[in-house]
Amino acid sequence: MKLKLEQNWIKIISWMAVAGWMAVIFYLSHQPAEESNALSSGITEMIIVFLKGILPDTELDLRELNYYVRKNAHFVAYFILSLLTMNAFGRSGVKGRKRIIRTMFICVLYAITDEIHQLFIPGRAGLVKDVFIDSLGAAAGAVVYTLGQRLLK
Repeated sequence: MKLKLEQNWIKIISWMAVAGWMAVIFYLSHQPAEESNALSSGITEMIIVFLKGILPDTELDLRELNYYVRKNAHFVAYFILSLLTMNAFGRSGVKGRKRIIRTMFICVLYAITDEIHQLFIPGRAGLVKDVFIDSLGAAAGAVVYTLGQRLLK
């Protein structure tokens, strides 16, 4: 009885982590273009300072590098969402291909709705390209999770 209760709490916490991460994605997507760009530019500037410390003679373009930072943020956000969703489905007893298919369905559907949401945010746009990048991140997360599970067994 105690084990069953603990398993239920773990399942609930796992799904709360999925919902929490979706809320983070929503919050970041809800920022107007100026705020979003300021955040990514700040991260890009930190990357440039770091790279200049390692490779002082390297010329880096803030605007170009910022574009890649923003696109990689899509990939990473959905990579994490996929890991969390794979875990939550596993804790809920969904295994194998069903877990991967359901995870991808949720991640891709959320990516689509997130891009639609951005259509209503000042200065933002909903881009099919971003849904594709999000989906690649989700697929990579599902693969890494699956391989990690197999290695642990």
